[in-house]
Amino acid sequence: MTPLPGEEASASTATAQVWRRSVATGVGSMPGDDMAAACRAVLEALPDLPHQPELPSRGPGADLVSRAAVALVDLPVDLEPAGWRLVARPGRAQREARDVARRDLDVLTAVAAGLTGAFKLQIAGPWTLAAALERPRGGPALADRGAVRDITASLGEGMQQLVAELRERLPGIDRVVVQLDEPGLPGVLAGTVPTASGFGVVAAVDEPAAVAGLATVLDAIRAAGAVPALHCCAPRPPLALAVAAGAQLLSFDVTLLTRADDQPIGEAVEAGIRLLAGAVPVPLDQPGQPAAPLPTAAAVAARLRDWWRAMGLAVPLGEAVAVTPACGLAGATPDTAGQVLRTCREVARRLAEEDESA
Repeated sequence: MTPLPGEEASASTATAQVWRRSVATGVGSMPGDDMAAACRAVLEALPDLPHQPELPSRGPGADLVSRAAVALVDLPVDLEPAGWRLVARPGRAQREARDVARRDLDVLTAVAAGLTGAFKLQIAGPWTLAAALERPRGGPALADRGAVRDITASLGEGMQQLVAELRERLPGIDRVVVQLDEPGLPGVLAGTVPTASGFGVVAAVDEPAAVAGLATVLDAIRAAGAVPALHCCAPRPPLALAVAAGAQLLSFDVTLLTRADDQPIGEAVEAGIRLLAGAVPVPLDQPGQPAAPLPTAAAVAARLRDWWRAMGLAVPLGEAVAVTPACGLAGATPDTAGQVLRTCREVARRLAEEDESA
């Protein structure tokens, strides 16, 4: 990987591949159905670590599960009333969803032509995907160990192909982050994923198996020369598990953390893992009601400083943390989404400047 200008020799491998001082990026989703506008908004607001926008409001083919399902290699799926299902041969819905993904990449290629530096992709992780996909005869694929192995292997291969295609389309990019979104992982570990009937649950997956499944995909991402990241927006995200599986970047909602999360975060940072900290809340626009005001960048930066001091970490905050929204922006208006992203960038700028003046 090309080192960043002025990079210190002591910087961690993960940081060296992505940032040397705090930057801002997005979680993934954006509002609306105009991909070109979303790409322009992201590139303008987040120049140091832009991400591929996701527009789930467009429906099947654009949501989290759809995008991952159609990225699978040699593992056909089709969309049925109960959701996406593993099938014997590709169905019409899979072809249509792949067309959506292809057009989105075409738009990104056009809007981001000449882009250099770092870029981030997002995709549903193997456990969230296994919990969402149905087996051919019904029921979550999560309940079938063989299906889970197929999904993890296929998703890893799909991520390698996607990284290679991104680099071919945007040759100026020299640092790629692939973020696995695992909102379903806590339910997988807790055994709360419902069966097809809704009257039962799939047995909990133990931690060694969960680590092994994640590692399959994270290792494939690393083998493609990209930085593997894991995002979980749930309370008490399984951070230690993500580190054990090989994630180099951890993404989570800072506003949902408790003191019990301090130890795994501190151990991860001291081990060289870096954080995508969801620190800027996302006000959801309610019809007929004024949007909740955003906190100022100064207030968010101060809360992050207080959090960092409470953990007593020696690593500078700006070196260890990139700033993101607390969650995806699909439920916001375009104006609010833009304000949130700009606030993230301003928070990151403040953190970097405060580190330099310390």
